[in-house]
Amino acid sequence: MATPTSMAVDSDRERAFVERLGGAMAMAGVPPMAARVLARMLISESGMMTSAELADALEVSQPAISGAVRFLAQIGFVSRERVPRTRKDRYRIRDDVWETVLTVRNDSIDTWKAALTFGVETVGEDTDVGIRLVEAVEFFNFVQEDMRQMLERWRERQRSRANDQL
Repeated sequence: MATPTSMAVDSDRERAFVERLGGAMAMAGVPPMAARVLARMLISESGMMTSAELADALEVSQPAISGAVRFLAQIGFVSRERVPRTRKDRYRIRDDVWETVLTVRNDSIDTWKAALTFGVETVGEDTDVGIRLVEAVEFFNFVQEDMRQMLERWRERQRSRANDQL
């Protein structure tokens, strides 16, 4: 049975987890509040929380939560659904959130490649700079292909695991 002291320790540990994962995600380019919201939802029992629950847990305003969940919904990390028999929304973290994170990151490389390709066209392939830029484009092509293959292997592993549980 949990005592008030153990619940406070769990709460402190949860806050530490949220700050640690949120900070790591923010360093990787996720907006800080969105990163904290995602981290907090990850450790919620159901994977679902309302704006009020998130604001309370993170000790921030509901408008701050609103912007964060809007961002997370736009990139497909969470979905919004209505709480039955109320006018409130709750947010559900996707079951495949990490696959989605990597897919979004992999797709963003296209923007970098386009800029690099423009650079190659600007300076020419046969210059030292052009050679360096072409190598960067080739590197990102390699990374993207490898990531696509890895994600497919992951999906196959998940399908196999689901079939084994039947």
